[in-house]
Amino acid sequence: MRVRTVLLATGAAAVAAAAAYSFAIRPWWRTWGVEPDEAAGPLPGDDLVVDATVVETRGVDIAAAPDRVWPWLVQMGYDRAGWYSYDVVDMRGGSADRIVPALQELAVGDRVPTSPDTGFVVKVLDPGRALVLYSDEEQVAAQVAEAKAAKEAGGAVRETPANLKAAVAMMPPMPGFAASWAFVLEPRDGGRATRLVERFRVRMPAPEGPAATALGTAFGLGVFAMTRRQLLGIRDRAERAGAPEPAAEPAATEPHPEPPAEPA
Repeated sequence: MRVRTVLLATGAAAVAAAAAYSFAIRPWWRTWGVEPDEAAGPLPGDDLVVDATVVETRGVDIAAAPDRVWPWLVQMGYDRAGWYSYDVVDMRGGSADRIVPALQELAVGDRVPTSPDTGFVVKVLDPGRALVLYSDEEQVAAQVAEAKAAKEAGGAVRETPANLKAAVAMMPPMPGFAASWAFVLEPRDGGRATRLVERFRVRMPAPEGPAATALGTAFGLGVFAMTRRQLLGIRDRAERAGAPEPAAEPAATEPHPEPPAEPA
């Protein structure tokens, strides 16, 4: 009787935890920083993965004009300026804290690296307004094959750091995978501030079994944590760079000499 009571209590707790996750935690991380209408509204790049199984939209307000925010987006990427997140997970070294002029040229079709061999491809580039990146199973396979061929032909070998190997091992390639990643800037306060909205649309197979479900949940939480840190990292950098320079102290001046007294 006692064992049965414990089992029933454990089962009820598990059901309650699953319900809390489904109705509170997961929706929160998938819409962090945005209102319901903002999360549901259309954004550039939505048509790249029309059959997405997961859609996550997040946002942050930035006290800097869009033209102050845009350069930080353009220079993103592994072995570029970084992702402005937890660098120990996705970078070699640290993310930049300054605008890098040499990394400000970006065009549709360019690769934004996520590792020495792979990366997203730029699909939408509307300067000062929208940057949309894309990746899918075939694209990644082609990039890996290209890197392998270059190495076999005697090209420079760029080793993948251990932190990236560990991240890839957690979530191996999935059949049918496709993802778009949008960063959209909307002017606020007469153009003096910016609303940065990020949207991640992904198509992936449904997890099969408790282990796969748990792994998918852990991966989703990890993506949220990294992306939240990234948005805050962009905000902090843009606000620091966009802050007005402190007013210079007025130069000290010598008092004007008294005019000489007129002779009596």
